[in-house]
Amino acid sequence: MTIYIDIVLIENLLMNYIILFATGVILKIHIKHVRLILASFVGAIYTIIAYISELKIYSNFFLKLILSVIIIYIAFNPNQLKKLLKYTLMFYLTSFVFGGAAFALIYIVKPQEILENNGLVLNSNSLKVIFISAIIAFIVVIIGFKIVKNKISAKDMYCDLKIKINDKNIETKAMIDTGNFLKEPITNTPVIVVEHTLLYDCIPKEILNHMESILGGDFSEIPGQVKEEYVSRLKVIPFSSLGKQNGMLLGIKAEKVIVKSGEEEKKTENVIIGIYNKSLTKRGEYRALLGIELI
Repeated sequence: MTIYIDIVLIENLLMNYIILFATGVILKIHIKHVRLILASFVGAIYTIIAYISELKIYSNFFLKLILSVIIIYIAFNPNQLKKLLKYTLMFYLTSFVFGGAAFALIYIVKPQEILENNGLVLNSNSLKVIFISAIIAFIVVIIGFKIVKNKISAKDMYCDLKIKINDKNIETKAMIDTGNFLKEPITNTPVIVVEHTLLYDCIPKEILNHMESILGGDFSEIPGQVKEEYVSRLKVIPFSSLGKQNGMLLGIKAEKVIVKSGEEEKKTENVIIGIYNKSLTKRGEYRALLGIELI
């Protein structure tokens, strides 16, 4: 069998690009096609060098891992180590699906023309087969991730919440809001949004009944003793939501918060309770919202 370097380069460039593009779509990253092409080219060049080289170092796991990180950095330029690791993991998951789909299609069409060298699999099939396998894999990946996402049941989105404020405990059902990244701006402390009616047993009603006035700087309705005790403890938390781009929540630091999700229980003392002066739901399925980082 004759293997043409230019064909191998184009095949791998195409596959790498589609895999990176699918990774970006799944992660909802702003895609810059020039960066994806450059990253795809780096991966394709490595494939050629690894195949024609007699050195076994190119099949080394750690070298391949380093290459993956470099490709992800070029393609998406993550500005945090956490994002870099997350993007790399999703890149590998997507690659496994693509590799399986492509290999299956090639094996069905011309299994006798599959070659292996230095840990790499090549074949002499046409670009048409490679392109079709890439399209099929792309569809499988996107649909598959949507199915998995939609299979998350409502039960998985709720947890039991216990809050301790002023030595008094409050228990309620909370919804895990994956889009809730609300934090107190000065200390960067995560915020749990709680309906104000839950807090009457542990926070003076004068504060809960006049939150709008307090946020506006008016403490005239607050008794002197309550004002002296609570003003320094209250936090002002800016937030944005659908229909309200510049909202403000009044908050207070909890002494302890316990989040129970399934069989797992997490305790933390570094949480701000954001007081919401309306109901979160009409039917009362939950009365608090918390971010996924708190579970």
